[in-house]
This record gives sequence, structure tokens and C-alpha cells, in this order.
Amino acid sequence: MAFWWPLIVIAIAFAICKLLLMLIPDNVPSIDVDTSDVLDDGNQTKDNSFIYIPSRRHTDKVQCYEPATMKYLGYFPALKPDEVKERVVQARKAQKIWAKSSFKQRRLFLRILLKYIIEHQDLICNISSRDTGKTMVDASLGEIMTTCEKIHWLLSEGEKWLKPEYRSCGRSMLHKVAKVEFSPLGVVGAIVSWNYPFHNIFNPMLAAVFSGNSIVIKVSEHASWSGCFYLRIIQTALAAVGAPENLVEVITGFAETGEALVSSVDKIIFVGSPGVGKKIMRSASDTLIPVTLELGGKDAFIVCEDVDVPHVAQIAARGALQSSGQNCAGAERFYVHKDVYSSFVAEVVKIVKSVTAGPPLSGKYDMGAICMQEHSERLQYLVNDALDKGAEIVARGSVGNIGEGAVDQYFPPTVIVNVNHTMKLMQEEAFGPILPIMKFSSDEEVVQLANDSSYGLGCAVFSGSQRRARQIASQLHCGVAAVNDFASNYMCQSLPFGGVKDSGFGRFAGIEGLRACCLVKSVVEDRWWPFIKTKIPKPIQYPIAENGFEFQESLVHTLYGLNIWDRLRALVNVLKILSEQPPAPTSNRRRND
Repeated sequence: MAFWWPLIVIAIAFAICKLLLMLIPDNVPSIDVDTSDVLDDGNQTKDNSFIYIPSRRHTDKVQCYEPATMKYLGYFPALKPDEVKERVVQARKAQKIWAKSSFKQRRLFLRILLKYIIEHQDLICNISSRDTGKTMVDASLGEIMTTCEKIHWLLSEGEKWLKPEYRSCGRSMLHKVAKVEFSPLGVVGAIVSWNYPFHNIFNPMLAAVFSGNSIVIKVSEHASWSGCFYLRIIQTALAAVGAPENLVEVITGFAETGEALVSSVDKIIFVGSPGVGKKIMRSASDTLIPVTLELGGKDAFIVCEDVDVPHVAQIAARGALQSSGQNCAGAERFYVHKDVYSSFVAEVVKIVKSVTAGPPLSGKYDMGAICMQEHSERLQYLVNDALDKGAEIVARGSVGNIGEGAVDQYFPPTVIVNVNHTMKLMQEEAFGPILPIMKFSSDEEVVQLANDSSYGLGCAVFSGSQRRARQIASQLHCGVAAVNDFASNYMCQSLPFGGVKDSGFGRFAGIEGLRACCLVKSVVEDRWWPFIKTKIPKPIQYPIAENGFEFQESLVHTLYGLNIWDRLRALVNVLKILSEQPPAPTSNRRRND
């Protein structure tokens, strides 16, 4: 017992010291970001106070408007290829300087960002809401919390996972040290979607900058207004730590802007549709740069018969309806055991009937507008196809007072039953507030149904038996699985995020995502240099001795033989050959002489 007392005292003292350090205010500088042109104070000029009718054709400008009200927000240039390449050139110059920065400087940059985000949550969520139509609560959940968690993880563990990692050197190289080094790639390019304009910019940016890269981010034409404001926050924080200009750039435009970015950078991260993802891969093949693709999903939400039905129904509704269906990891296919099917549908119907869509900033609506113009028409097409094939709508939420001329930007939350896999609604990504619910009878059946999809991003499995839920989840072919929960994976930023099949490949977030921004280099060096070095044994030195192969054969047995006696016998032969040192074979020419 006396032996343990000092250890206990040391542990208590350490815990007390750590607590005291937490109580000391962190000396993090504040930054001042200009918000004068993004705050909706009711005093807009004539140029940005009218209702905007989006053009169907691309121009040299990216026009921005609020999907919830159609109020005009302004425009940004659609950059041409030469302009994109010039931005990348400037980012490359900045990266060469930043690559020499210390982790202390990089952590300060993260702390400044974290402080600003926490102190300006209302501003950030307001801008995200205005540009994409999501509610303030959904913006907080998907934009603020996930970004803060990523920053916290990088501050806690980022440096640890970027330091050289030592590996075993094997039996034949016992005198060596083997390690993996992680150095910056250079300029990372990212083409991101509109659904989470704040987090989709910060997510790749944080990993790229913390690992010593620069980054150029092409934001969606549907969320350029917010993206360009969020760049101000980043650049102001970078300036506060003395980082070079142009280390982080946000560019705006359409397809040719993205194509030019792919052809100019050292790695590309793409978040979007499978069709565009394939085009990205083709373009990236010209320069053979690494590619990470996150291409959406058709996530299965599985409910076994032994669950707390009201609890799981509430989670299911959140999974399907979050951000008016703007959650790319959202639940899109619901499989419910036949024994609780009726009660689950009844609970979901009750929830959905209480949900109202409307202008999100009014504060009284559960869901906002659909971001993309005409997307509600596609959602109705998927619903109509299901109805034509025998499905039935059992509940729809309501649409509030949204104002004249903007009706097509909203889609009421919808519950559909009697669905099957012949319907497009169960096969194609909807990206909308629709809950198609299908029965299953056994675990084997639901595994087969869930895997019957071209997508493979995520899944959620609910059962009163955690072991059972885990077993089902382990059989699903996807990249992200939540057991008795939904979307909790993304709040664990130590975990990689990504999918398989048409959901893409590669990972961002977590250790894998951080290291994916690095050149991974294997390094071997002498352990006791210069006293012990690799020396080529005499039998295999040039010119090779006649018993050179015999020596190699015995050496392999010595190092890798399956039992100790074979290895000892081989070692004796190795030593014997080394001691004999026969002369090198004479050439045929000398013999002929």
C-alpha cells in the first residue's frame, strides 16, 4: 500500500493543477471583422432590396439571393480559368512560407477562430440561414457545433498525429529506425456544396492550414454570399497571427471555375453529386493528384421491434427533416420492423403534422426554404413516382405564410408508406424532407434491403439490444454507422467521414482526413550510426560468389523460419559460408584464355 500512496498523491496533484490551469483565462486576441454589408438592418440600398428572379443560364456573375424570401443579396464574379490559376499561384507562394510555421502559431490561429465563432454565433447562423434557407437551430447544430468540435480536436490532438510516427523495422533491419513523416502537400483545392456553407468551408480549411498547406475553396453558386463573408473571418484571423496573405482563398463561379481549380492544385476535395464527382476524377487524372470525394448518400435508418418507439420516432424525424433536407448525411430510407411498424408510423405522423415550413428568420418555423431553385419540383417528381407505383402519403406538414412568389422554394415534410425498391424515392438521393417507411421481418432481410443501394455513406440502427444493433450495422456496406443514435459520428471529430460506392471514397475529418492533406513519406535510417551500418555480406558482393544464392537461401531461413531449430540450423550455415569466403567465379573469357 505504501508504494501506491505517492502515485495517488501525484495523480491528485496533476488533476488539481490541470483544473487550475483551466480556470486561468486564455490570452487569445480578439479580431474585428467588417459586417456592415451583410447585416439585414432594413436599410438596404435599392440595388439589393428587390425580389430576385434567378436566371436559368450562367453569366459572368454569381447572383445571390435568399431562398426563403427571394430577396437579392448581391453578386460575385464567376472567375475565369486564368484568374483561378493566378489565385493558386499566390496561394502556392504563401504556402512555402506557412510550411515553416510552428504548431504554436497554428494553434493560436485556431484559438482566435474559436473565440470569434463562440462570440458571434448569432451572426454566423443568421448569414447561413439567409443564404441557404435553414433555421437558426439547424445552423447551430450543423455549422457551429461541428466546427467548434473540429477546432477543439485539432487543438488537443492535431500536432500529435502530424509528428513522425515510428514503426517496427522488421527482423532484417534491426539496426535501423523506421518512421513515417507527414509533410504538407502544397496547395489543397476544395469544391464544396451549399448545404452547410460555414462548416463546408471551415472543415477542409482547418485540416489543410493546420497541416501546413494553403487552400483554395470553390464555393457553390448557391451559397457564395455567405462563403465570401466567412472568408473574411478566416483572413482576419490569419493576419492576427502573422500568416502570409493568400494562404486561404475562396473563389466563386460555375463549372469552368471548378475545372480550372482541379487542374492547378496538389489535391482536390469535392463534396457534391456522383455525376460531378466522376468529372472531377477525370480532370484530376491529367495531373494525377489525390482526390477525396464525398458524394452524398441514401442512408438507411433501421428500427427493430424492441425499441422505445416515441424516442426513436423523434430522432427519425430530426434525421429526415433537418435543414429542410439539407443534411447530406440525413436519413432517407426508413426500415421498420413489422411488429412496431404501425406505432412508429403513428408517432412520426404526429411529429410531422406539427412541423411547419416558412421563412426561417421569423423564428416560428421548424424548417426553412429549399436552397436550390426548382429542387422542390424534383422532390415532387420522386413522390409522384412512388404514388404511381402504389405508395401512400399518410401525413404532410404545413407551409406557413411565406409571401407571394416564393411558394416553389418550400416543400412540406411528407410521410410515405407502402414503399418498395422499385420506386425512385428509395433509390435516388432526394435531399428533401421526406420519410419513406418500409416494413421488414428479419435482421437478414433488413441488411439485404439496406445494402440494396448504389450509395454507401451512412446508416443508423436502433435496437433494445446494443449487441444486435451492432451486428446489423457491421453488415451494412457504408462508411459511417451510428448504433442506437443518429449522426453522432460527426460530433466525434477524431473519426474519418466518407462513404463507399456512389457515395465516393477517401476520408476527411479525423486522423485520416488530417493526414490526407500530407505527403506521407517513409524514412529509414541507422539506429546506431556511424558505429553500425548496413554492410553487404561478402558472398553477395560484386562479383557474386558461387554460393551467393545458398547464402541468401540460408539467410531467409534464419530470419523467417517457422521454428527455432530450423532457424538455428540455417544460422549455422550462414556463419559457415561467411567464414569460408570462397573466391568469386572466373568469367568464361578468362577460362578460355
